[in-house]
Amino acid sequence: LEVDVNGDIEKAFKNLKKKMAFEGIFKELKRRRYYEKPSEEKKRKKEEAERRRLKKIRRMSVSQSRVKKFSPRGGKDARHDESGTDA
Repeated sequence: LEVDVNGDIEKAFKNLKKKMAFEGIFKELKRRRYYEKPSEEKKRKKEEAERRRLKKIRRMSVSQSRVKKFSPRGGKDARHDESGTDA
């Protein structure tokens, strides 16, 4: 990772931390702090994949529900009450 200093070390350090967080370096350091058995690694990766899959499904259902709700001509209009007459 490269960061331009341009005289302001605090700003450069802040940018470095952002880049490291985005790249997942802090998460990797935390994970490598202790030895992880191969079986535990498989289990962790499987759980992470399942979380990603469920998250993707939730995002897809939310985006599809937004598409379904928008109907310029169909459905009830806000100007009509339950009886269908104008307000």
